[in-house]
Amino acid sequence: MPFQFQRLTIPDVILIQAPNLRDERGFFRETYKFSEFAANGIALPFVQDNHSRSTRGVLRGLHYQKNPQAQGKLVRVVRGEIFDVAVDIRKRSPTFRQWIGITLSADENQMLYIPPGFAHGLCVLSDEADVIYKVTAEYTPALDRGIVWNDPDLAIEWPLPHPILSPKDLALPRLRDSDNDFE
Repeated sequence: MPFQFQRLTIPDVILIQAPNLRDERGFFRETYKFSEFAANGIALPFVQDNHSRSTRGVLRGLHYQKNPQAQGKLVRVVRGEIFDVAVDIRKRSPTFRQWIGITLSADENQMLYIPPGFAHGLCVLSDEADVIYKVTAEYTPALDRGIVWNDPDLAIEWPLPHPILSPKDLALPRLRDSDNDFE
């Protein structure tokens, strides 16, 4: 059974349904296959995997990494449920400042591909959530940047009005004041 790829309202952001084979023993699923991803426009190599665990109400983001180490991300939830957000921060893009928010859960076996040039954030909806994401460039602290989660110019409709944020994320600038080199 092949992966299913669905381009969303921002066409560069892709929702992916992974194949899932279940029987009385449990399940088996593929989570990535280069040939199928490349055939559907996701051909950048993934070079690092990350795993985060968070509790209900935690919001992480909105994060991105500047050029030349801009990161594309392939996000999946292996336990729990999150509201996942991608914001187009490419200044010359027809969808600049637009965002997509989608609920991802371990039960649905879906992934979200977020290309370089997007800020990414997530908010945990379940008691706990484990999120694993592949990235197309290694983490480089000197190029790590972000946008404040409640930037009024973006007007993201987060599902929780009072999320739990790190001091770093609380201090992030608005998009218009961010250090953003994406054209």
